[in-house]
Amino acid sequence: MSSRSVTKDAVHHPLFARFYARLSLKLEAGVGPHRAELLDGLAGRVIEIGAGNGLNFAHYPPTVSEVVAIEPERTLRQLARTAALRAEVPVDVVPGAAEALPVKGEAFDAAVLSLVLCSVRDVERALAEVRRVLRPGGEVRFFEHGAGGGRAMRLSQRALDRTVWPLLFGGCHLHRDPLDAIRSAGFALGPHRSLLVPDTGPRTPSSFCVLGRAHRPEPDVR
Repeated sequence: MSSRSVTKDAVHHPLFARFYARLSLKLEAGVGPHRAELLDGLAGRVIEIGAGNGLNFAHYPPTVSEVVAIEPERTLRQLARTAALRAEVPVDVVPGAAEALPVKGEAFDAAVLSLVLCSVRDVERALAEVRRVLRPGGEVRFFEHGAGGGRAMRLSQRALDRTVWPLLFGGCHLHRDPLDAIRSAGFALGPHRSLLVPDTGPRTPSSFCVLGRAHRPEPDVR
């Protein structure tokens, strides 16, 4: 671990954390296959940013040698540590904020961003940190929600972002553009696709998701 340490409670949303933990379990039958797709084929050392209650851990393939899971919220971190005990790969759950990851540079083969860019305080800084800790050529796997739908839905997302949504949902924002943010941070986008969560039923402001891959480019040696 590097000296970029942060307080153990960089984020403190205990009521939302308990709500999220219950809701995520109810939705897991539909979301679980997306988690499996997100993590399929990963290998080596992986850092997961914003691990939540650890629902990704069960989907890491045995080719992963270690997962360092960063979770700033204490309640969710405790749940993630319990989930880590059941994982088939070694998982170390540690406190930390996405904007100041408590790990050395170029230490990981892959980074996982799963429903986290919506709630980080500074998306640009968080993605700069992801780039810092990845080795050149390292991969980013992302499953994020963001802006989507027609004009009325997008207007609703913007209005909710300016008012009640971040307060009610642990700092979450609806109208961010994860693809643009990842591209702007200097990552090369790979295969990705849009999807709806849930895939049936009424659309909610948080239904519009993207799942895919990117990588940190190799340095130009010319």
